[in-house]
Amino acid sequence: MTSDDRAASQAQTVSIIIPVYNELATIEEILSRVAKAPLPDGWARELIVVDDRSTDGTRERLQELASDGRFTLILHERNKGKGAALATGFDAAGGEVFIVQDADLEYDPREYRALLGPILDGRADVVYGSRFLGGPHRVLHFWHFIGNLVITMCSNMCTNINLSDVETCYKIFRSAIVRDVRFREQRFGFEIEFTTLVAKKGCRIYEHPISYSGRDYAEGKKIGWRDGVRALWCVFRYNFFPPRY
Repeated sequence: MTSDDRAASQAQTVSIIIPVYNELATIEEILSRVAKAPLPDGWARELIVVDDRSTDGTRERLQELASDGRFTLILHERNKGKGAALATGFDAAGGEVFIVQDADLEYDPREYRALLGPILDGRADVVYGSRFLGGPHRVLHFWHFIGNLVITMCSNMCTNINLSDVETCYKIFRSAIVRDVRFREQRFGFEIEFTTLVAKKGCRIYEHPISYSGRDYAEGKKIGWRDGVRALWCVFRYNFFPPRY
């Protein structure tokens, strides 16, 4: 065994879970960015991609790209939603730390090292990458911002934590937190369910500013007002009638 082999065998692993649905235009680029993203010294990466029954050619392209073994591809036989795809990815991942990564290029993998910092130096169990703490971002819809603000405020009131961006994609956390959890929310309600779970567990939560290159509906954005209503319902449900995980 060479010194490089020994180092690799001793490295801790960060698992990056990417839920994908109809992202043919961006999937190759996000995979490239994730593969090149710098990680802290001594850490290896594991990439888990879950295709949630794409119908635009993404599924077939992923099967071609996965043939070289650079990532693990899991195929849903029917469309279930982002939360369900993440749950599938969590079950398959083996790393000590998980990173949730959307496939739409709104979030920048070059920020992994900074986001991992509070966990790796022992200050945090969970890190949220906040779009509202001063990082550069594309200017988009006012009512999306207000909706996110209302959902975050309602969640904070119920969990008694002080997040600025509960709906952010970037959630980085110790994998042990979700190892025995079976999430109920199959769509975007996952964000609220997860946040309520880590708050009730008493996890140490940090936020870190991130850049954000949001996209419009014409560019393929999928979350809508119905998801906002569902998020508010999830705040009520998971705080006042929490399931037994």
